[in-house]
Amino acid sequence: MVRPIVVATGTDESEWASWPAMKGWPAFPLDPPGPPLVVAPHPDDEILGVAGLMAMLGEAEVVAVTDGEASHPGSTVHTRAELAAIRRAETDEALARLEVDGPVHRLGQADGGIDEDAVVAALVPLLTPGRWCLATWREDGHPDHERVGRAAARACAATGARLLEYPIWTWHWARPDDPDVPWHRARVIDLTPAAIAAKSAAIAAFPSQIAPLGPDPADAAILPPHVLARFARPFEVVFG
Repeated sequence: MVRPIVVATGTDESEWASWPAMKGWPAFPLDPPGPPLVVAPHPDDEILGVAGLMAMLGEAEVVAVTDGEASHPGSTVHTRAELAAIRRAETDEALARLEVDGPVHRLGQADGGIDEDAVVAALVPLLTPGRWCLATWREDGHPDHERVGRAAARACAATGARLLEYPIWTWHWARPDDPDVPWHRARVIDLTPAAIAAKSAAIAAFPSQIAPLGPDPADAAILPPHVLARFARPFEVVFG
């Protein structure tokens, strides 16, 4: 279900932090059978969602479905092709800051026009029984996130891989105890101080998203401070 994720400021992080239920979610054991496959609809989704996990494991294989060229559709500063190049470079820098070993597969799909079947076809050869596949939650509220989540679910069902879904925009539109969110499936990944610092550095590798490209409203930051606050927690959440 598409949500109004680009209007208003959403649910403040202080509201999430004061929600008692969050403190009772089970811890997620870090015992993967090998490097996880991390699927990102846009450059930075994988960093916001599970950078701490990747930093603690030290290895991951990343699938970048799009190059994020539509982040600023009316930009007065950069063309879509320039934004794509910028965001590819930002991903490389972010992963370097995490010190994560592993390849990046770039599918080059259209930002805002992801082909779900094509994503399934790309993921299936990369998955094996039991392998962790981390992807955006199937009902995260952004159409690209949802298409990627559904594709990952289908690929995992076909291969026996283990699907783990990470919410991104859910933290914006949902509220504590929101009945539309599968809180019963929530698992917590507690981050070490080193992983917290690495995640912060990796997020800072995306200036095209966390700072304005220019003074025009069309070039405003996509991830202003109130959004980034939700990803500065000492833990990450997956739906397992």
